[in-house]
Amino acid sequence: MALNLVWLGFFVVAFATACVRLLQGDVEIFARLLAALFEAARSGFDIALGLTGMMALWLGLLRIGEKAGMVDLLARAAAPLLRQLFPGVPAGHPAQGAMTMNLSANLLGLDNAATPLGLKAMRELETLNPRPGTASDAQIMFVVLNTAGLTLIPTSVIAIRQSLALRQGVPGFNAADILLPTLLATFASCLAGLLAVAVCQRLPLWRPRFLLPLAGVLALLAALLAGLARLPAEQAARITGMAGAFCILALVVAFLVAGAWRRLPVYETFVDGAKEGFGVAVQIVPYLVGMLCAIALFRAAGCMDWLLAGVGRGVAALGWNTDFLPALPVGLMKVLSGAGARGLMVDVMQTYGVASFPGRLAAVIQGSTETTFYVLAVYGGSVGLRNMRYALGCALVADGVGVVAAVAVAYWFFGGG
Repeated sequence: MALNLVWLGFFVVAFATACVRLLQGDVEIFARLLAALFEAARSGFDIALGLTGMMALWLGLLRIGEKAGMVDLLARAAAPLLRQLFPGVPAGHPAQGAMTMNLSANLLGLDNAATPLGLKAMRELETLNPRPGTASDAQIMFVVLNTAGLTLIPTSVIAIRQSLALRQGVPGFNAADILLPTLLATFASCLAGLLAVAVCQRLPLWRPRFLLPLAGVLALLAALLAGLARLPAEQAARITGMAGAFCILALVVAFLVAGAWRRLPVYETFVDGAKEGFGVAVQIVPYLVGMLCAIALFRAAGCMDWLLAGVGRGVAALGWNTDFLPALPVGLMKVLSGAGARGLMVDVMQTYGVASFPGRLAAVIQGSTETTFYVLAVYGGSVGLRNMRYALGCALVADGVGVVAAVAVAYWFFGGG
């Protein structure tokens, strides 16, 4: 119901805003809204079509891993934590392996691998769903963890910053100086999302069997963060990026070798699994098109600009430092559209400079938050979920904490002004 109301609200608010702007003399407003609507519909189809190849690749490899027993091995390794977060998923169920691989890919910043694996996990979780069409507790936890995905290194953001620094002629620019701030902000977002869902599902957070696995993961991340902090930022980024690529390729080779060891026909098994990719990509088209069209109208009507102006006046009235305001649109847009947020981030860097405080903050926000409505539309649409229950609310809690944490950490690391 919440997602239905939000989706309807985008259209109604955009239309009402356009009517006001027409009365103010903007005679082209409805033409722009119509163009934005058609462009969003085309973009939604293109995104789904672009997922087809990645879906085929990873579902094919995952089929080999499943038959070779490798996915089951990974699931058993992550079982102590997954058992507490997903009590409704039986031990040894195929969903555990897919979820483990998806969360690992998110951790390594490999979005292209994470999405197909996440869709596979949703399909496996749907086999346990007693109410098809309504998200189960396990599906909600999984989706929220993806919307607040913990990422070790924002590789694409660093690459964009380096490119803009060269174009702007910034000498000695360190494009990876956002690495640690981003990691801290995305960790805060992920923890907030996990706790929000745990409270809604009344998971026993106080019990040692829940706290100990979580504490183990936190200790591992803290040790990794401490190790990266001792290195120059460029070297830390290079090592982490190399490690992520190596881990994924090593996993691919391990699946293939294990399949050959088990005397599987690896190529035929790959093709058999890859066939699912096209069906999944086609199934998410209506969900994705519907959400992107609503967001596009909201943006084209100027509602986002009015929202930001109101926030700016409120912050100024409280007497707070307003240096973060130019970067705030990135955080608000990231909830709606990853591509739109990326464009806003680049605009902030071009306007204020890639080495400025707003430029750095925009990069931290872009690297530490996720496209909530996109994830809900794609993951929910892949299994035909019409009722996401409290998933949207918990995901927005994680997004809000992530943006606030990004602002606080940016002030801590870079200062204002």
